[in-house]
Amino acid sequence: MTDELFWKTKQLDQLTQSEWESLCDGCGLCCLNKLEDWDSGDVVFTSVACRLLDGESCRCKDYQHRQATVPDCIQLTPTTVNEIAWLPPTCGYRLVRDGEDLYWWHPLVSGDPDTVHQAGISARGRTVSENDVDVEDFEDYVVDWPLTVGEER
Repeated sequence: MTDELFWKTKQLDQLTQSEWESLCDGCGLCCLNKLEDWDSGDVVFTSVACRLLDGESCRCKDYQHRQATVPDCIQLTPTTVNEIAWLPPTCGYRLVRDGEDLYWWHPLVSGDPDTVHQAGISARGRTVSENDVDVEDFEDYVVDWPLTVGEER
């Protein structure tokens, strides 16, 4: 039973590659473009999604080669998870990093990859592709819902 609940017993840097990949709940929130205020360092989310994000499944269309297509794609690692302040509060990597449990809708808990969408946590149906928006217009797409999803639990 303990192996099934690895996220409760292991630190991020102790996970196997399979365990690491399974911590992703498939919400797609980390694939939203963010804007950073150069003076304050504040980061805000936009509803403009990476060109590789499938807006329905909230998964990368070319996960294996994503960094070749999108060189500034952030690859989550145990180190980067500790450095990234903007990870959504519901992110499995952030929760395990902080010693918290996964939510009921996380596929590792529910056994169903669709519960993240059913619970309204994901970016499904809320985004526009960066291919359809000029980068100068990203400010028109600033949203706060990636930081508030799950609050109505």
